[in-house]
Amino acid sequence: MTVDRVSRPLSWPLSVCCSSFSDRQAAEAVRCRIDFKYAMAMELDEPGFHHSVLADFRNRLAQGDRADRLLDLALARLKEAGLVHERTTQRTDSTHVLAAVRDLTRLELVTEAVRAVLEEVAGISPHLLDELVDEDWGRRYGRPVRLGKNPTRPKTRILATGKDAVRLLEHLYRHGADRTSGPRLQARRQIMVQNYDHDAAGHLRWRTAEREGGPGLQPSSRSIVSPYGPSARYARHGHIISWKGFSVHLTETCAPDGPTVITDVVTTAATTHDSQVLPGIHTRLARRGLLPAEHLVDAGYTSLPHLERAAREYQVTVSGPLKSNPTRQHRQNEGFARDDFHID
Repeated sequence: MTVDRVSRPLSWPLSVCCSSFSDRQAAEAVRCRIDFKYAMAMELDEPGFHHSVLADFRNRLAQGDRADRLLDLALARLKEAGLVHERTTQRTDSTHVLAAVRDLTRLELVTEAVRAVLEEVAGISPHLLDELVDEDWGRRYGRPVRLGKNPTRPKTRILATGKDAVRLLEHLYRHGADRTSGPRLQARRQIMVQNYDHDAAGHLRWRTAEREGGPGLQPSSRSIVSPYGPSARYARHGHIISWKGFSVHLTETCAPDGPTVITDVVTTAATTHDSQVLPGIHTRLARRGLLPAEHLVDAGYTSLPHLERAAREYQVTVSGPLKSNPTRQHRQNEGFARDDFHID
């Protein structure tokens, strides 16, 4: 039996069909479910594929703007079919995405970063390590680092790791390997800067909090949390939610008389505030011809300048609660807070 490849909706890509499944569940669904075979124009006796193919598929989509182009194509077909319309009601919310990295302490981070550079150089130009790596380096960096929160002799380890890192970077610079090495070496330099600095005498020292008399730590938006995921960042929302990774913002239709369709997807660093994403969402929706009349959001997106811009440039009414008052006077109910003042 041959599936009708003309009459079926051509805008059902695999990523949309399998969005609510794990990789193994999606591969199993493609193997045994008729609706999935129909959506993908497969024969009924098609044996399917291994679940690991989906990871490679996502990696290819992440290159360049392929994912946006695929979403544009799917939305254009859905718009032609009358399943999605402009100037309806849409909503946007965000969720956190965990980076596939270990949770490292600062000492583990700098130690593992040195090991990552050594592994990278050993795979590209192993002869460069002949004069550098000895038995002591093999014991310190020969396996993944696991020191825990209370390692023995922490100050000694911090100083030794810092000196090893400086020596490694200087060695690679002398031999010109810094121009041919991969991203781990560049991430190692950033990790060094965010964890070490030099005192007035030029000695290497560990960065501490400003209140302890040190130079201070870099903000989370610039601090690398793993040499294997240099774009991941640490973020914290309130006193409960904290993670290392990214944020994904999903916009979808929510009209009562139509299907729910995702109209925009954007992934940002975990430290990017939700309100900074709203103008970009409206720009992409305007390009797709799918601007809403009313845009429902939570308090993270309700920045007054962006709400005014949405109404002025795109004629979009952004509806959502205003941010709570974070001042000490409001929390403790003492003195005059922001809400006690009114404009005449």
